[in-house]
Amino acid sequence: MIVARVVQNPALQKLFRRLSLSNGDLHLSNNLHASASVSALPGKFLQQDPQVPIKASSRSVSLGRKVEKLLVRTMSNEATTSTSNVELPKPKGNRLALEKSPYLLQHATNPVDWYPWGEEAFDRAKKENKLIFLSVGYSTCHWCHVMEKESFENDDVAKIMNQHFVNIKVDREERPDVDKLYMSFVQASVGGGGWPMSVFLTPNLEPLAGGTYFPPEDKYGRPGFKTVLKSIAEQWRTKQSAIANSGKYSLEVLRKVSEREIPCKQSINVPGDEVWKKCLLQLSHSYEDDFGGFSAQPKFPQPSNFNFLFHMYSRDKNSEQGYQCLRMCLHTLKKMAYGGIHDHVNCGFARYSVDDRWHVPHFEKMLYDQGQLAVSYADAYVVSKDEFFAESLKDILLYVSRDLSHPLGGFYGAEDADSFPYEGAPHKQEGAFCVWEYDEIANLLDQDKTGEISHRDLFIYHYNIKENGNVSPAQDPHHELKKKNVLVCFGSYEDTARKFETDVDQVKKILKTCHEVLYAERQKRPKPHTDTKIVTSWNGLMISGFAKAGFVLKNQDYINRAILAASFIKKFLFNEREKTLLRCCYRGDEGKVVQTAVPINGFLDDYAFLIRGLLDLYEASLDADWLLWAEVLQEQQDRLFWDAKGSGYFTSPENDSSILIRGKEDQDGAEPCGNSVSVHNLLRLAAYLDRPDLRAKAGRTLTVFADRLKSIPVALPEMTSALLLYHNSPTQVFIAGETEDNNTQALLDVVRSRYIPGRILAVTDGPSGRAGLLYQRHESLSRLKPIQGKSAAYVCRNFACSLPVTEPEELANSLDGKGEGGQASSSSDEE
Repeated sequence: MIVARVVQNPALQKLFRRLSLSNGDLHLSNNLHASASVSALPGKFLQQDPQVPIKASSRSVSLGRKVEKLLVRTMSNEATTSTSNVELPKPKGNRLALEKSPYLLQHATNPVDWYPWGEEAFDRAKKENKLIFLSVGYSTCHWCHVMEKESFENDDVAKIMNQHFVNIKVDREERPDVDKLYMSFVQASVGGGGWPMSVFLTPNLEPLAGGTYFPPEDKYGRPGFKTVLKSIAEQWRTKQSAIANSGKYSLEVLRKVSEREIPCKQSINVPGDEVWKKCLLQLSHSYEDDFGGFSAQPKFPQPSNFNFLFHMYSRDKNSEQGYQCLRMCLHTLKKMAYGGIHDHVNCGFARYSVDDRWHVPHFEKMLYDQGQLAVSYADAYVVSKDEFFAESLKDILLYVSRDLSHPLGGFYGAEDADSFPYEGAPHKQEGAFCVWEYDEIANLLDQDKTGEISHRDLFIYHYNIKENGNVSPAQDPHHELKKKNVLVCFGSYEDTARKFETDVDQVKKILKTCHEVLYAERQKRPKPHTDTKIVTSWNGLMISGFAKAGFVLKNQDYINRAILAASFIKKFLFNEREKTLLRCCYRGDEGKVVQTAVPINGFLDDYAFLIRGLLDLYEASLDADWLLWAEVLQEQQDRLFWDAKGSGYFTSPENDSSILIRGKEDQDGAEPCGNSVSVHNLLRLAAYLDRPDLRAKAGRTLTVFADRLKSIPVALPEMTSALLLYHNSPTQVFIAGETEDNNTQALLDVVRSRYIPGRILAVTDGPSGRAGLLYQRHESLSRLKPIQGKSAAYVCRNFACSLPVTEPEELANSLDGKGEGGQASSSSDEE
């Protein structure tokens, strides 16, 4: 998509400034910069956070004063119009009551006359010649809640909105295409973005002005939401032609930028090692040594960075570079697990930390974070053999299984940051479910001892509990965490063991006992809202997490949980006749799975992430049915999203006229972009199924993004990892023998213990066995046989295989590059 790079280009910034109206009147896009910055949070200015106000500047303040002067003229004009004193009836509810999205339902009782995104709203805007106010957010977004409470529940604000605008509310998790299109405009015209996103559109859906959170009233010389609404409505009334032209112009600029950023290319000219060398250099420069992570503050997990760094480590494990890559991953993951971003009592990880020490989180928990971090901790365990990472992995999966799971197998989307601090409380507070006062902990743990060790004292020491709370006022702008403690360990289990003159195992046992006490106490508190929307793409990420955990930990329960989730998607979100995916479904009354009247078709991410999950599930279960479904979905993805003229994948399908620009996302952020994951999938499927056409598609996709990869590969670490895989074909491990045979399992254990990026794994148990699909695609597999009745492993690249080995030690040497040479068979994987 276009995203923030537009802002970094002075020429394009100049183009967007020209979108503003002249003659000394309100400059739409710059005004929205001012208003969006009114309530910026100290210590919470984010680049990729799903709910961040934009930082103020002196220019913003001066523009705000200009808006105030304009408001005087606007209000004077309104006083002379016949409509200014019309009392609009207050809606008892709105159309959102008919929706299924938890976010839209949260707004169903607002006095604002909300519409969902769709033709009904568009037709009304055209018929009544009104601007559209588009509000985009999601149900666990803290600042979305704030703006709703301050503005959308306010009768006076609603009156202005209903009188002058057609108001549309969008759940960004349902419609990522709508979100990405208009977020690109906000980022380009304002200089940043976040949620809630607020955009004013023409009746033809062309963007005029945008921002994020707006406070309701004018403050500090900057305009509030009511001021902005009235000012823009007045300009539409008096300068409609000029404003409409600016909307057309802004759309044209976005279209040209999109075409310029992603050129059309059909040839294959894939970049080389300069990309991954530069990516590593850029990550190393942004790495923070003390607490890990790749920014000062706030800090995000960024699992795509781990995927790339682990891949780089695997290329040369004994080099200094390999060591540095490994250290950046393991140190960061360990500090996160010790940090406040990790919920030590209820398990799972929060979205991000607002400080540079992983201490104070933004407390919402997203499924996509849990899924990706499960893979990261599984990889960390494989490369380090440190049980610390296995424990962190199990912690994530416990949280998801217990708190984010539908009984039939699907995974829910998120858990809110806000909740009521006590039953009957008038307002929700951020983190209320998670934080503790000193006396609470002291009283709950007061009587417990192990030998001479006080559980209370050890817990207070380990988690940095303070009598006046351990949260800095700078990280608590609304004073919701005053005298509260976020559980955070700035040391380690070893440090605590030394302090209390015991061993690490004893420390862990005591902490586990304390966690159980506090968990029981937390269940008495009002629980935060859970978004029970079941999103296909995020379920794909979580299927990968459970499948990889089941494989590396040799835990069948985890594999079965991944199978249950995949089966859920196939039953409720897959059209067997059309071979297409839906974006999401919902938990209805009594746990029933329900759907909207007009279901939302799947997007690129839904196909790409689910295909990845199915490939990981195949390798964990060795059931080729999942591999077959992955191939079906890949072919459908190619049909729906592939750019036949310019290569690469569009984010959205072609058949939606409300999406004015079909973009190609090119940034790995909180989630990897669909093109990055697709390159991985194409390469793996090409190797599994002898499909050189898929490898060619991977090459064309990498070619399309070559300029981006060469200039700023740190924006695409997942794709850079795929580039590594393209240049170094996946290692293929084929084990000839019955799956349940003890010798086969011993050989599989060796594979489990090795980190091999993009590894292709199959147990060749005969054409009638679970690997039958592979036999249909590769004649060479029929020549791979057990040796003297004993399971044998073949290590291959491009299906040129080494001599077979039957002993685990021999397979380990072969995978580690210490085996003997020689080939048993060969087959080509080239285009």
